[in-house]
Amino acid sequence: MAAKDSKRDCVVNKMRYLVLVCTVLCVSSSVWAKWKPAKGPLMTQWAKDVSPKKVHREYPRPQMVRKSWQNLNGLWEYSITAREAEQPEEFDGQILVPFPVESALSGVMKKVGEDNRLWYRRTFKVSGRWRKGKRVLLHFGAVDWDTTVWVNGEELGNHKGGYDAFTFDITDVLKKSGSQEIVLSVWDPTNDGSQPRGKQVKKPGGIMYTAVTGIWQTVWLEPVPETYISGIKIVPDVDNSVVEVEVDTVGDIDQYELKFLVKGGGRLQISGGSPGLKKRKIKMTSPKLWSPDSPFLYDLEIKLMKDKKTLDKVDSYFGMRKIEVKKDEAGINRLFLNDKVLFQYGPLDQGWWPDGLYTAPTDEALRYDIEVLKKLGCNMLRKHVKVEPARLYYWCDKLGLMVWQDMASGNNKGDQAREQFELELKRLVEGFRNHPSIIMWVPFNEGWGQHDTPRYAALVKKWDPTRLVNESSGWANKESGDVRDIHSYPGPARPPNEDKRVAVLGEFGGLGLPVKGHTWQAEKNWGYRSYETRSALTKAYVTLLGNLRPLIGRGLSAAVYTQTTDVEVEVNGYMTYDRAMVKADIKQMAEAARKLYLPPPIIKTIVPTSQEQGIEWSYTTSKPRGGWQKAGFDDSSWKKGMGGFGTKSTPGAVVRTEWNTSDIWLRRKFELKDKNFDQPHLQIHHDEDAKVYINGQLAAELKGYTSDYTTASIGGKGREALKVGVNCIAVHCHQTGGGQYIDVGLSDVVEQPVK
Repeated sequence: MAAKDSKRDCVVNKMRYLVLVCTVLCVSSSVWAKWKPAKGPLMTQWAKDVSPKKVHREYPRPQMVRKSWQNLNGLWEYSITAREAEQPEEFDGQILVPFPVESALSGVMKKVGEDNRLWYRRTFKVSGRWRKGKRVLLHFGAVDWDTTVWVNGEELGNHKGGYDAFTFDITDVLKKSGSQEIVLSVWDPTNDGSQPRGKQVKKPGGIMYTAVTGIWQTVWLEPVPETYISGIKIVPDVDNSVVEVEVDTVGDIDQYELKFLVKGGGRLQISGGSPGLKKRKIKMTSPKLWSPDSPFLYDLEIKLMKDKKTLDKVDSYFGMRKIEVKKDEAGINRLFLNDKVLFQYGPLDQGWWPDGLYTAPTDEALRYDIEVLKKLGCNMLRKHVKVEPARLYYWCDKLGLMVWQDMASGNNKGDQAREQFELELKRLVEGFRNHPSIIMWVPFNEGWGQHDTPRYAALVKKWDPTRLVNESSGWANKESGDVRDIHSYPGPARPPNEDKRVAVLGEFGGLGLPVKGHTWQAEKNWGYRSYETRSALTKAYVTLLGNLRPLIGRGLSAAVYTQTTDVEVEVNGYMTYDRAMVKADIKQMAEAARKLYLPPPIIKTIVPTSQEQGIEWSYTTSKPRGGWQKAGFDDSSWKKGMGGFGTKSTPGAVVRTEWNTSDIWLRRKFELKDKNFDQPHLQIHHDEDAKVYINGQLAAELKGYTSDYTTASIGGKGREALKVGVNCIAVHCHQTGGGQYIDVGLSDVVEQPVK
């Protein structure tokens, strides 16, 4: 009888459990059914794939993977209160984590001000298997900005920083059974504070974008043993065919052994060692190198063992590659990847999404951007004043795209703010230094919050001597680091060659085309240069990239085009903001980019500019009579002056003759012994519109202004007009406001055979 009762009770309990499960599932399904994205200005094709059941389900840390983990992305409760308020008893609604509260995909799309505090709450359960001799870790990929965390009412701690991962050991505050509760409090002053924030502002417009607050990367749990692997540092040594692996651990490992297994290229490299030893050099047999054309990755398995029993195991990967600055055969500093000169070209990459803002809608969306850049012929990107989730760098590692990584910019006003900047910069370097795709660190952009530049360049080099340091992209040159970087819109242009640093163009381009139905707002969109048709944009882009070739010959080693996508009101991306289309012709864009990777051409001066030494011109500021541009025109009544012409306050100008009226006309004669030219180009600095003639034929018509000397193609008639003997170059420059300057020369671009 007792046996029957026991069996009956078991059946009843199972039925009760099934009813409970069904009830929970029904409630959950009801909650999920109610969730939907907020109505944002623009959505991507991946928005339809996002739901509470399916939101960034991938393991978020691809270079330190454990099999057992629990994803906490999904619906959380949220509330927005006054900054000084205590934890609310009732919450405002639900938010889809990990999308920031201001985004459409969060389901909320509300602003959070400096005087507000954002609260999160959710419950979770812990597997019974995790409680047997295990510690439970709570991980946050990133939360912006000042975060305090409680579990089951116990405060775990505070983290300040919007771009780096942080972890709490929650083992000792877990209940023995049942539901566990997480509560977060987040405060973010955005641009009212001096903390690193990138391009986030409360009133977005122009090149500044919508602020983000709160959780914006994956939240997850994982069990670990009492003593466990907490970090890995991987340093490839290509010259010596060695990879050095250093492991950080929590707990005393004097009685433990670390075992390393490297797999790849059809070979296994296994390394063990004495107990307590955390660093190991592993000899690689005929290593395969990582490059954009061949992004080969080795798998790395690390085990923490005792008495031949594995207590902790993580899976990782690495790439064998090196990056350096050294001189080429002509004595010019170049960027060398794996001992070969490689020109680096790719976009300024903001990493913003119309529906998720800081957070891509899906992992597939992250991958898509990298795939498109590869199709467009890019071999790098500059990640601009933002740090991405590790999954983005994983796709760059796997698909083969080099990364220049900016530090997120801030105002950096005051000692406390500067200490925070340095702390977050160090976290950036230490948190992402294992990714082979990252080849350069950029502490500052265009002087934003720039301070103590040489000290920071030295610090970053100390933290990571295996990569290049670009002290500041654009503007304030402090003569430190490995790179001299300028910006020029639309450009292109190059900084002067230096003895120790390499010359790069950190931003240029910005060719704009708004596409109806694919813009953040219907009107008032802008680019640095605006075009009305796809064909016009394609032609301008191909011409722009063609003008890089002479600069490469003179020493330019990299160029960063603005930009990957349109962003909010900016419409100067390769793609529309929603990634629905590439705006110019993909085939022509890729062909233009691939030409940049040919061996640097030889540049032969035909007619020098006045940049280095003044050259005499005939000039007038009064409109001349007709035919002034022709070779036989009588300019004897014109004034004589040394180039260049303009006002000394003009950026990049080398003024030897002042010109401060609206217009100037210039003429100069030069002699040619032959006309065997490969690709004659103008060397020109114009501010603003300029027309250049050769022997009376229009050679180039240039709109707008440049901020430095740049190159421009010579039209067919202008090239044909060149002749043996005496020639005439004539220029008209028109100025409307701001600085002004004009100087012109001619050079020939002689391409070299591919070895």
